[in-house]
Amino acid sequence: MDRRQFTHTLAWLACPTAALANPLASIKPAEASAGIKAALDKGVQVAVAQLGAADGFLGNPKVRIPLPGFLADASQLLKVTGQGARVDELVTAMNRAAETAVPLGKNLLLGAVKNMTVADATAVLTGGDDAVTRFFADKTRGPLGVQFLPVVQKATARVGLADRYNRVAGKAAGLGLIKDSEANIERYVTDKTLDGLYTVIAEQERALRANPAQAGSAILKKVFGALQ
Repeated sequence: MDRRQFTHTLAWLACPTAALANPLASIKPAEASAGIKAALDKGVQVAVAQLGAADGFLGNPKVRIPLPGFLADASQLLKVTGQGARVDELVTAMNRAAETAVPLGKNLLLGAVKNMTVADATAVLTGGDDAVTRFFADKTRGPLGVQFLPVVQKATARVGLADRYNRVAGKAAGLGLIKDSEANIERYVTDKTLDGLYTVIAEQERALRANPAQAGSAILKKVFGALQ
């Protein structure tokens, strides 16, 4: 939907009965776009600050990166054979890698927000609980993955168990025994880092929707207040 189409839609919705059905009928396209941009900008800032700090991933059950399923299943056996410390070391390394990587993506995430089109903003504003995640995944998952992967590789390389996992998991994936997404621990951690990042940004955006009076921004209060 381009700006003209969106404007026409809002004009049609401006009649009294439609306004009751669509609370955004009184909001101009530019205001709606500015509101969602402000919300996502704030969400990015908060998410990067939270997740990029010590224990941002490791200490947060919602985004903590667990062992891949294949290795998680084998972890009890590894602990019985005296390798429990190495398993724990790998889990810590995975999550520390995520905490180190996240701040590197801040500028790219903010750039995606800055370059949002009216259609993008409308889709996020009216697209449901996963709209924020879908927007950022579409705009940033590829380039952020490229940025994050070397950081993750460096962190996991310090744990010998990672190399052993990759050798075994690669063969298991080739036989169809595990998911391709779990065949390489560095790529697995990179994907989980992105999932956690998008999750927290979306949580921040939902919090602003739920309580626009506390947003500290006139445009946020106007746009998200209209949705209540």
